[in-house]
Amino acid sequence: MSTWTRGYKILGLAVLIYCLVMLGIPALLVRGCGFDRGMVEESNGRMVRVQLAPGRVVTLPLETYLIGVVAAEMPAKFDIEALKAQAVAARTYTLLRINGKASDRKHPDAALCADPGHCQAWLSLGDLRKRWGLFAFGSNYEKVASAVRATAGEVLVYRDELIDPVYHASCGGRGTEDAREVWGRDIPYLKRVPCRWDPPERQGVVATSFSMKDFFTRLGITGQAVPASNAGDLVQVLDRTGSGRVRRVEIASQVFRGVELRKALGLRSTDFTVSAAGGKVTFYTRGYGHAVGMCQYGAQGLALRGQTYRQILEYYYRGAVMKKLPEAGN
Repeated sequence: MSTWTRGYKILGLAVLIYCLVMLGIPALLVRGCGFDRGMVEESNGRMVRVQLAPGRVVTLPLETYLIGVVAAEMPAKFDIEALKAQAVAARTYTLLRINGKASDRKHPDAALCADPGHCQAWLSLGDLRKRWGLFAFGSNYEKVASAVRATAGEVLVYRDELIDPVYHASCGGRGTEDAREVWGRDIPYLKRVPCRWDPPERQGVVATSFSMKDFFTRLGITGQAVPASNAGDLVQVLDRTGSGRVRRVEIASQVFRGVELRKALGLRSTDFTVSAAGGKVTFYTRGYGHAVGMCQYGAQGLALRGQTYRQILEYYYRGAVMKKLPEAGN
C-alpha cells in the first residue's frame, strides 16, 4: 500500500469519526430528551393537556411540558437564574389553569393552548431543534431543563392561593404597569415597579405605520373622511398611566383605551407617541407586551447583577411567596 493510499484512508477514517461524534452525540441527546425519565418522575403524576392547534391536543407530564414553555418564552442564552424565574412563573400559570373550573371556549378539551397571545408559548423538540440548530440543541436543552429541574414543584402563592403570574417580554425601561390599567381591576401582587434593566436595544423606539384608510378600518371607524391635511393631532392622547403609557386616546371624536388601540392595531405596547404625515399614521413604541408582572428582559438584567430567581420573582410579584407543592394526590 502506497503512502498516499494509506494517507487517504487515514483521512477518510478521521472524517468518518468526526461525523459520528458531531452528528451522533446530538442525535442521542435529541432522543434522550424526548423521554426525560427524571422530568417525568419530578412531575409527581401531574399531567397537562395542551392544545397545539384546533383538534390537536397532547398530554404531557407537567415538568416535561414546562421545558417547552421556558424554551419558547425566554432565550436559552439568558442567565440560569432568569430561566429559573421563568420556570416558576410558567409552572404557577400552568397549575392555575389546570385547577380552573371553567373551561375555555378556545380550547375546551385542554387546560392550555400553545398560543402565547392566549396562554403560554410551547415548542416541541422538533421546533426547538429548528430554532437552535442541531449542534446547539443539546447544550441549550440541558440548560433549560436544568432550570426546570432546579425549581421542580415550586410555585408562587398569595395568601395561600396560586397567583396569576403574567409576564411580558420588555417594559422598555419604563417600569412595569399596574394590572388595573390593563385589565381594569386591582391585583395586589401585580403593581407597578421600577424596571431599568432592559438592554439599550430593547429601550429603543420601533415605528409602525398605517395608511389612513387601513387605520380607520382597523379601528372600525366608518364614514370617516380621510383628512385632506395630515394634521399631527389626528390621534390625541388624553391621558397616561402612572408609568407613562397611554391610558386613553381620542380619534375622530371617539375615545379608545390604550390597550384597545394596541390590540386593534397590533402595536408592540401602549408606550407610544404618534404622528400623521404623508398619508400615513405612524406609532413609535417602546417595549413589548402588556407590561404587567415580570419583565423577562428585566429578569435577565437582575440575574446579571447577581439576583437569584427567588429575588427576581419577589421583586416583580410583590407580596407573593414561594411554595413547594406536595406530590399529586397528597
